[in-house]
Amino acid sequence: MLLFSIAILVGLIILVWSADRFISGAAALADNLGVSPMLIGLTVVGLGTSAPEVLVSTMAAMSGNPGLAIGNAIGSNIANIGLILGFTALLIPLSVHSSVLKREYPILLAVTLLCLLLMWDGELNQFDGAVLAITLVGVLGWMIYTAKTGAADPIAGEFDAEIPHDIPTRKAIILLLVGLAFLLLSSRLLVWGATNVAIALGVSDVIIGLTIVAIGTSLPELAASITSAMKGEDDLAIGNVIGSNLYNMLAVLSIPGLVAPGPYAPEVLTRDLPVMLGLTLFLFFMGYGFGKPGRINRLEGAILLLAFVGYQSFLFFTLVNT
Repeated sequence: MLLFSIAILVGLIILVWSADRFISGAAALADNLGVSPMLIGLTVVGLGTSAPEVLVSTMAAMSGNPGLAIGNAIGSNIANIGLILGFTALLIPLSVHSSVLKREYPILLAVTLLCLLLMWDGELNQFDGAVLAITLVGVLGWMIYTAKTGAADPIAGEFDAEIPHDIPTRKAIILLLVGLAFLLLSSRLLVWGATNVAIALGVSDVIIGLTIVAIGTSLPELAASITSAMKGEDDLAIGNVIGSNLYNMLAVLSIPGLVAPGPYAPEVLTRDLPVMLGLTLFLFFMGYGFGKPGRINRLEGAILLLAFVGYQSFLFFTLVNT
């Protein structure tokens, strides 16, 4: 048990470190190739921040543990809204000025409802995975179009400020490859440790995915959102979460459907998906603004954070009483 726990801890540390290198290398390389900051922020960085979840879910599904992959995807979305936005807004209230984000809120809500609809029958099969993957291509196409037409949006300047412009192409490629190599290594180590902890505790791998793995793979977004908020880049702080949640549902959740299709634990439908949908709805009504700038104040941040703590506490007592 101690060895498995150490594997999880070491895996998470390397995962966070390698994800940062991977994103820096990818963003710098795209910048050196002349890609616009808006497109880099919406696609390259967005996909990069979800790279830990993608690789962990891939490793889990290929190892015959699709529950861990499903728990990671759903749990990361819950952590992104409840923990990351809740904690960030509690420290620094967040305001939404970007019209791009205004258009992403309904898309995020629609994709969340799509996931709920596809999983309503109690299984995640290859058809469901294919629908999510095709939807991902459509969302990426929309983001590319948005990047070309929304250069004057306030979030474009925030994206530009975060892109490393001084990294040579050769170094960017090295960072990208090193980051990817260690992402693969750490995700395999993390899945091995998490799977064996689940076996040792006699709980489903879904619970481990919803708790330890989901929180661990969301740590890069927590640091990024707090840093952005402290710089006054509120749109970026929220945009990181919205983008990550979109990619988690479309890229991460599609993997167990395509690689290891089949039924999933029934409590995911009755317990976890409703929590994810409820937090997404709350975020939509706070952030959209409905004719005025959206805002997440400290009280709303506290509500989000308390909801996350309550949910994780419920999972903990479920684990203890199993």
